[in-house]
Amino acid sequence: MAERGAGATGRPPGAASARLPERARALFDAPNHVTVATVDPDGRPQMSLVWARTDGDDVLFSTIKGRRKYANLTRDSRISALVFGPADPYTYAEVRGIATITDDPAAELINELALKYTGQPFGLRPGEQRVIVRIRPDKVVLYEE
Repeated sequence: MAERGAGATGRPPGAASARLPERARALFDAPNHVTVATVDPDGRPQMSLVWARTDGDDVLFSTIKGRRKYANLTRDSRISALVFGPADPYTYAEVRGIATITDDPAAELINELALKYTGQPFGLRPGEQRVIVRIRPDKVVLYEE
């Protein structure tokens, strides 16, 4: 069985990524917390709460090297992200897809997200090696009641 790193597509050759509907984009772009699920080495799901935003149809969040989700994604790039707004938790969007990871040595994304979520800069965290996780959706589920 071949290993699947963060650059693996997980899609059949020529498969297109899924489109992010405007309502889903609005949920991810608002200051709503996002739950991401990755796959632990034993196959069990691992979930984390993150800050996120969209870039086109992709969903981006920041993490650091050494975290469980980072290790999971470098081994198996499959990921799911779920977001809902505080006013109506029965309206939600889920993005399932493949993650790619790029270094963010200036911590630009986490600082942008900190301003969005808290109104304050994230600040310096010596020793942290920040990365950007980009989720390219294979499937988008938008549920509205």
